[in-house]
Amino acid sequence: MHLTHRRWLYGFLAAVALLGCSKTVPPFDSDRAFADLVKQTEFGPRVPGTRGHEQCRDWLRVQLGVLADTLIEQQFRGRPPGFNDSVLMFNYAGRFGANRSRRVLLCAHWDTRPFADMNADSAGRHQAVLGANDGASGVALLLEIARAMRAQAPSIGVDIAFFDGEDAGLYSQEAGWCLGSRYFADHLPAEYKWAILVDMVGDSALQIFKEGYSVKYSPSLVDKVWKVAAELGETAFRPEHEDEIFDDHMPLLAKGIPAIDIIDMRYPYWHTTHDSPDKCSPRSLGSVGRVLLHLIYSE
Repeated sequence: MHLTHRRWLYGFLAAVALLGCSKTVPPFDSDRAFADLVKQTEFGPRVPGTRGHEQCRDWLRVQLGVLADTLIEQQFRGRPPGFNDSVLMFNYAGRFGANRSRRVLLCAHWDTRPFADMNADSAGRHQAVLGANDGASGVALLLEIARAMRAQAPSIGVDIAFFDGEDAGLYSQEAGWCLGSRYFADHLPAEYKWAILVDMVGDSALQIFKEGYSVKYSPSLVDKVWKVAAELGETAFRPEHEDEIFDDHMPLLAKGIPAIDIIDMRYPYWHTTHDSPDKCSPRSLGSVGRVLLHLIYSE
């Protein structure tokens, strides 16, 4: 082979190698995600209308704003059951690959429950929930995915949305739940191929069963996610079905978007004052984060 041809071949092979590397799945930093979980709890409970909510709102706006191509803020007023008046709430959506028409949505809620009504001791039931797992875990996981996409863009457009006003409802009244996702669904910034909600994904004893509404209305997306988890050896994703759970994926389903809920509803500290960072682990965040990154970069 002529030297010139050999140099051309070496250059071609190097270019192919670089192209292949650009399509690899970026790593998920579990420890950094866990630090974001802890950071949110340092603001205290993030109940709409409180100082902790305001501080976390400002932090979220900065964190997502520096990572995303475009940051969308949605302001709306809501009056959950038990609130004396309506309060101002905020959704945030960060757009990655803003010029891409094919888009998917990853989402979580960032507010926390204003009363720990599942406390075993009645004295603590009037206290607000810190929400290390129920709130902070989903946000922390998606912020780390945002960092991965900032460093290495996937081929599909991705929106990451943080919903407010999810967790102040009464169990007997569906209308009081998921206020932020209802507003988002009524004011969609794009059309989405599919949507995945992550909620309570930091439990140190993580077990994710297939949520009932997800299986009923978006079975192919459930199968796709669980197939990726099986290929990665992520055993926290269990093959059994869970009960139907009314969560932030429901308003999206109502708009015709295939949407599923990745959630561990067997978390024993749910809606209690014991939902704190010591009940969570970086390993659990990494388990779900790796599955979602592999899914995104396969699109």
